[in-house]
Amino acid sequence: MSGRMELSLLMLVLVSFCEGQNWNAPDFCRNKLCPQFTAAVQHQGFEERLYVPTEWITTKIDNLKSIDLMAANSRLKRVAGDSADYWPVLITVTNGSDASLSWFVPPNTAKPEMTDPSVTLQSRPEVTVYVRVFGGTPGIDNGQENVKMLCGALQEAGKSCTDTYSFAFYGSYFSITHHNEVWFDKTQ
Repeated sequence: MSGRMELSLLMLVLVSFCEGQNWNAPDFCRNKLCPQFTAAVQHQGFEERLYVPTEWITTKIDNLKSIDLMAANSRLKRVAGDSADYWPVLITVTNGSDASLSWFVPPNTAKPEMTDPSVTLQSRPEVTVYVRVFGGTPGIDNGQENVKMLCGALQEAGKSCTDTYSFAFYGSYFSITHHNEVWFDKTQ
């Protein structure tokens, strides 16, 4: 075997062995699959994270009331099944009223069959987001308060807020402790 071929085979073995091994999910993922990111810069009151491209199953939320959130969650559960147990659950709000609920679809997992036309598979490109972490029971009111705090911290740092933001919830509503986040897309 030529030296070139041996080197190619060795590289192939090393790459396949190392794939996915270079990132350790943070504790708040609670030993579940969650989107891979790199924390780039820590600021006063927020951090910047670079997320790899991701896929999500997504459905529209009619409005940000509990009954509508539960209906959206039920639609995603019907499509993905009970086995889809990944973090985070993402609520994205645009212009203060248009909203969607998304569940993360980890790489190398089977994509759910889209049997409900109101549920779509959404691919998101690599993105840098501004993140504020907060505790407390996951909810829209708690999230909205943290949107205001993140926006204030961004403005103090000379950055701007956008009309689109996301709430990321990592854990069951019934957990004793909660890790929640609010995200602003840096590129918008």
